[in-house]
Parts: sequence; C-alpha cells; structure tokens
Amino acid sequence: MGVLETVATALIPGLDEIVRHGDPKRRAEALRRITELFVEEAAKLRSDHVDLFDGVLGGLIPNTEVAARVDLAERLSHVANAPRVLVGQLARENDLMIAGPLLRRSPAIDEAELIEIARAKGQGHLLAMAERPKLSPDLTDVIVRRGDREVVRRAAGNAGAAFSQIGYSTLIKRASKDGVLTLKVGQRDDLSEAQLRNLLEGTIDVIRRRLFEVVKPERQADIKRAMSKINGVPEVVESRRDFVPAQRTILALHRSGGLNEAALLGFAKAHQYEEAVAALSAMSGVKLATLDRLISGDRHDPVLILGKTIGLEWATVRALILLRLGPNRVPAPADIEIQRVNFARLMPSTAERVVNFWQARQSA
Repeated sequence: MGVLETVATALIPGLDEIVRHGDPKRRAEALRRITELFVEEAAKLRSDHVDLFDGVLGGLIPNTEVAARVDLAERLSHVANAPRVLVGQLARENDLMIAGPLLRRSPAIDEAELIEIARAKGQGHLLAMAERPKLSPDLTDVIVRRGDREVVRRAAGNAGAAFSQIGYSTLIKRASKDGVLTLKVGQRDDLSEAQLRNLLEGTIDVIRRRLFEVVKPERQADIKRAMSKINGVPEVVESRRDFVPAQRTILALHRSGGLNEAALLGFAKAHQYEEAVAALSAMSGVKLATLDRLISGDRHDPVLILGKTIGLEWATVRALILLRLGPNRVPAPADIEIQRVNFARLMPSTAERVVNFWQARQSA
C-alpha cells in the first residue's frame, strides 16, 4: 500500500492539496492520470490496493468536471476489479453519460446494488441496465415492473436476460397491447409451451403470422401446436362431410403426443379423409374449412404445398394424393411421377408463402 501511495504522490505532486482544495481542472487532470495508472496496473492489484485507489479517486470526484467523470466511467466500465465504491457512486449519477456505461456492462456492480438502482432511478438508467450481458430474474422483475415500453422491449430482446414466472406473466400481459414486444418475447429460447400459448392467445392474427415468419423452424412447430390447443374447440365446417368426430380424434392424438407424420400416413392409407384433413389442419395451422375446399378441388397442388411446408416425405404426400382421388380411382403411373417431380422441385420458401397467403385470407 505504501508503494502505491508513493507512486501516486510522485505522479501527481501535491495530490493531498488537490483533493482538498484543487480547482476542477486540476482535479480532472489528477483524476485522469491516476485512472490511467489504475487501469494499467489493475490486473496485478490486490484488493487492498484497489481499495486505496477507491479512496483516492473517490476523493477527487466531487466538483470534478462532467467530461472527466464521463471519461472515468467509460474506462472503469471495462475493468472487472474496478473500485466498487467509486463505481457505485458513478452509476447513481443522474447524468446518463456517466452512469450509462457502468450500468450497461460493468462487472464491478453487484446484484444487490443493481436492484437498488433499478428501484430508485428513472427510465434511462433502466434502459441502460436492460442491455447488460446478463440479467438475473430478480433484476428483470424490477425492470419489467417499472420500465416503460422501450425498456421492457429491450429487456425482452436480451438473450442474456432471465425472467421469473412472475416476470414472464407481466411480459405476456404487456405484450397483449404491444405487437413489437410480442415478437421479442415469442422468439425467446426459454419461453415454455404454456407461456407461448398464453402469448398467442392475447395477440391478433397479423402478429401471430409475423411471429411465425421470424422464429426458428423448431419454434414454428411450437406455434402450430399452441394454435391447435387454442383452437381446441371443434371448428364449424360448411361441408357435406362431418368433421366433428375427426377433430376430436386429432385433438386427443395431439394431447397424447401422437399427432405426427406416421399417424397422418395411416389416415391417408386407410382412406380416412376427415381425419387426414383434420390432422393436416393441426400440423399446418391452416383452418379445416380452407383445407377441405382446397384438397377437394381439381388439382393436387395444395397437397404438394402442404407436404413441403410441414416437411412430409414423398410417401406420405403420395398417399394423400391417392386419398383425395378416392378408393375407386387408380391414377396412371406417369401422373404420379409428374407429381413426384413437382414435389421435389417445389422450394420450401415458395410453399410457405402460399400457406401464409391461405392463412391471411382465412383471417381476413
């Protein structure tokens, strides 16, 4: 400790006098030089040495020019063992040019201090905190409860943030009135299936469709399952066919985890049209009435498009083509081969655009 005191005094003659009575310019220069010394030596300093710098730098802060404090905060925000008392003091400054860098990234501010600042300070401080590389559930509870729209959106979009059950409930409630927040929450990897369903239940179709477009493929499957549960009440279908028993069968299969391509193939091979179309509806997110009208039409294209969108094998698509033709019609091998080639050439992105169009039309 004595060595460091000697170094600091040699570096800045009259340091004690500057701390007690120095004008802002002399203080700023002393602050800059001692900060440089600290940053250069930080990796080698023991905790008692850091405490010494904490005292010296803290003594220089009062009445120092804002620009000097901004520079100090920026430098210390990158130092893991920065003087904790000084960092806490700067992080509480009302000027965000000073507090912001430390709140965004300083590893020297502990959890309890961050929560205390989050409870006491305004939206600018909360917004800076929402950008930290990691946010604990206790901290995000405060941020989500106190933050304005921009703060909450920033926290929800932070992959390093963790949320408690209460925090997620608050996020989902707020997302019901904020489409941008819905998109951010819906893309989070830690969102449970039940939370996703609650999120989708509270938003409108256009936001649901946009979310489906921007999420990862595995989350798209989650959205389809969630929408199937949301739409668990049998859909009223204007058709000569009775789809109600089939819808109940598919809903039971979904709940048991048995709704998959193998089940769909089984329905198609058994010529169970209603069950096959109800299964396609649940797996694709396209309404049953829309699919019945498309599949019972004159062309095989809807079957090819659905198969490509939900990733079916050709064998299943072929079985669905035979299903729509009926048990008493045998297609020519050349016709089936044409459909196989068309299916192989069909780009998934093209198929998805068509399905999105169907979904948009049915919503409208």
